[in-house]
Amino acid sequence: MATGSAPWWLGEPVRWLYGYMQFVVRTEFGAVRGAAEGDVQVFKGIPFAAPLDGPRRFQAPTEPERWDGVREATRFSPAVPQPPMADGLPSSWNPGDGTDSLTLNVWTPDPSANLPVMVWFHGGAYLAGSPSEGSYDGARLASSGVVVVTAGYRVGYEGFGWVDDAPANRGILDHLAALRWVRENIAAFGGNPDNVTIFGESAGGTSIATLVAGSARTGLFHRAIAQSPAAMYRGEDEARKAAELITGPVGVRPIVAELAKIPAEQLHAAQRDATAEMTRSRAAWSDTTPYGVILDGETLGELPWVALLGGAAKGIDLIAGFTAQEATLFTAMMRRESLDPDKLAADLHLRDGVMDQYRAAHPDLDDTGLYNTLLSDKLFRVPALWMAEAHAAAGERSHLYELTLQAPNGLGACHALDIPFTFGNADGPLLQLLLGGVPDGFEDLSGEFRRSWTSFAATGDPGWDRYQPTDRRTRILDLPSSTVSDPIAASREIWAHRFPELTA
Repeated sequence: MATGSAPWWLGEPVRWLYGYMQFVVRTEFGAVRGAAEGDVQVFKGIPFAAPLDGPRRFQAPTEPERWDGVREATRFSPAVPQPPMADGLPSSWNPGDGTDSLTLNVWTPDPSANLPVMVWFHGGAYLAGSPSEGSYDGARLASSGVVVVTAGYRVGYEGFGWVDDAPANRGILDHLAALRWVRENIAAFGGNPDNVTIFGESAGGTSIATLVAGSARTGLFHRAIAQSPAAMYRGEDEARKAAELITGPVGVRPIVAELAKIPAEQLHAAQRDATAEMTRSRAAWSDTTPYGVILDGETLGELPWVALLGGAAKGIDLIAGFTAQEATLFTAMMRRESLDPDKLAADLHLRDGVMDQYRAAHPDLDDTGLYNTLLSDKLFRVPALWMAEAHAAAGERSHLYELTLQAPNGLGACHALDIPFTFGNADGPLLQLLLGGVPDGFEDLSGEFRRSWTSFAATGDPGWDRYQPTDRRTRILDLPSSTVSDPIAASREIWAHRFPELTA
């Protein structure tokens, strides 16, 4: 355990030295030594599961081995196996990297306190991503009076590909293993294990939706923030079919013994080809990536919003939200002539007349704008809305937000724009990529994000009205922010036929 406070009579110099000695914390698996980072202490690369050696790449996570002495926790661990997120971008992982990747990182302002805990799961389409990315640095958020944890998890085939003789959704099982570690160890870092908020964005938001809908009764978390949760769910039959696009060309059966012999980079090459095939035949698939949460009846048995409406997350406080122009991040480099909203509606198997409804609701938009609005709704905006609405309809405390701050580069309020504001990292790579630099008012809006998120973690109240089916009060995060009723009413009504239970 961390040492206590210095005796008052020793004076400030000795108090500072005594504080330095607090950097060693004992967990149930062994002691770790962290380092100072501003006014918080940070511990990096703490194992919550065993290394991903051999067959363990494709099996459920197991406990890490205990260690003697003090483990240095001042560097991030290697990322899980993954390809570059896009051509020309560096990868978080390279062949030959270490396998001790199921680790987490802790930022704490006071190891002797009893603070709310916030556990972050990153995005990356379940294809890539790492908690070591600079935009996820938890120091500023932790300095607001919470303990921040960021955790790695398996992506790609290792995390979400179909395996005949292993459990599905191993990436989600990694989340649960990390949360069990938090329950057993976070008090030693100044966190309250009885007040844990899970939060994440994009695929990480999908994980939050999955955990809230499928694991709320585990007692591992008490509140949840789903930022741009993606509609990345598929049945077991489609999961097997997607796996065949990868294992077939590689020449293996989807069983642990054979998959474990295949180098990760060979699977990465095959999944790239599978993604291209799924994109070409979009109408035949629920998504254009080979991985998503499998509705296996164990991790999750039905779509999250359906489960929430049935009361699956009783007692869990929820925030869900989205950005105004989610899809522009993905369509900005596409040829304009390929952005055909009518074809997209047909590929998504939407009912006849949907595009007439969109054009009537948005008479100022051209086809590119309509394509982006439809894709934004399908991927993120409507899933977040349904989460908030279903949870509220079940009688639970639910909140909804929309980020509308417009980037000056034509992307608008695009996907992932909320991340720099959430963590307050003005020097993170995402802010430069999405906004081209620190915008005027960044500190004001980021301050509101952090106050709202940490207030919610502490009390369940983010500082704005609850979402109710009677008035649909929603926080608009911008400069300035405001609270309005039903800001995307047109999209909600257009998509109601896909979730009629809400209006039954």
